Amino acid sequence: MAAAALAMAEQVVAELRVRCETPPSMLREVAVEMAREMGAGLEKDGGSRVKMLLSYVDKLPTGREEGLFYGLDLGGTNFRVLKVQLGGNAKHVVDRDSREVGIPPHLMSGSSSELFGFIASELAKFVDDDEKCANISNGKKREIGFTFSFPVKQRSVASGTLVKWTKAFSINDAVGEDVVAELQTAMEKQGLDMHVAALINDAVGTLAGARYYDKDVVAGVIFGTGTNAAYVEKANAIPKWEGELPHSGDMVINMEWGNFFSSHLPITEYDQELDKESLNPGEQIYEKLTSGMYLGEIVRRVLLKISLQSAIFGDIDHTKLQTHFLLRTPHISAMHHDETSDLKIVAENFEENLEITGTSLEARKLVVEICDIVATRAARLAAAGLAGILMKIGRDHSVEDQRSVIAIDGGLFEHYTKFRRCLETTLGELLGDEASKAVAIKHADDGSGIGAALIAASQSQ
Repeated sequence: MAAAALAMAEQVVAELRVRCETPPSMLREVAVEMAREMGAGLEKDGGSRVKMLLSYVDKLPTGREEGLFYGLDLGGTNFRVLKVQLGGNAKHVVDRDSREVGIPPHLMSGSSSELFGFIASELAKFVDDDEKCANISNGKKREIGFTFSFPVKQRSVASGTLVKWTKAFSINDAVGEDVVAELQTAMEKQGLDMHVAALINDAVGTLAGARYYDKDVVAGVIFGTGTNAAYVEKANAIPKWEGELPHSGDMVINMEWGNFFSSHLPITEYDQELDKESLNPGEQIYEKLTSGMYLGEIVRRVLLKISLQSAIFGDIDHTKLQTHFLLRTPHISAMHHDETSDLKIVAENFEENLEITGTSLEARKLVVEICDIVATRAARLAAAGLAGILMKIGRDHSVEDQRSVIAIDGGLFEHYTKFRRCLETTLGELLGDEASKAVAIKHADDGSGIGAALIAASQSQ
């Protein structure tokens, strides 16, 4: 019986591996389609699932900024508040402090006033007593940059209406409303005399924060709860731009690439069911394959199928295993990185999260293999997206004295070591030895948060 159950489970895993294969030829097709979609999104009437939103940030930080500035970064199940003291060219960031706050799940589907009220109250707690903005000698309000990592239609550098929610948020009365006005109202109710100087998304913030230190940064990318990318584009390559060209000749493009789709993407039955049961079926397919919000859920669905078709985990109660999003990406990362001889960490995760005990070593090895398959597919597809950006801006081949830096932020990239290493290796594989020598991937620690404060500084000065 045990042998038969193991054989049946191994068959499911073998089928999963075949369906999730990402050979270089497939990834190159994905990269080419990403670059093509980017071009279409910049046309006046271009039909593209990659939104290619023009950022209203008219200048990125130069390093000359001085003063105290705040950042608020709302991007997923947590948000971050921070302050930075800037000292100009000589000192850059003199001091910084930040705090991360979890968002109660009920606020992710409640009302707009409840969500922004909670955010403003936590911001108020963070601001020191002598920086309450009531007794500032120069009479100026404190400037804050607001990183809001959901699709918005911007009307100016400090205003934008929410197009739709992603990443499990579903607050209907916020859609179509100006998110800056909502935050401003909530801050006023808390007695915070602060002014939102800039509205950006996490990818633009990461780009700005990294470019502050390194002028060779060409793109800022997020691989965390969700995923997105922003890059620097030549203004004359944007047919849909009808305003005055910026003095620099460059514009920042917020791609919103989570909605990218290609027929070459290796989609499984588990992905199809996840998408069908999501809050946004048919949308954000690339994000559902590559971001931290979904990887644990994909693994859970595979494990559920195995447990229903075989007794490999024993005679178990399936209640926990049938609970959506019970397995999070940190859980699968811990199991994937388990190097103990008896895979003790896998056993502990099963017991603590799924209430499944007494698993065999063979079963635990299969669990690690499933984590590897799902994470590897995500990392390789993520690398194909990066290659697509480099193709679009003509930096996917070797040019003398040309250096291209991609700054990446987000917990998935920062904490999931095997995901990060696979992404880096795959990008080198796609670019080739010569071109990859001129491309560097850098981790932008808290890039989107500090980027918000830096952009607030650049806009105010």
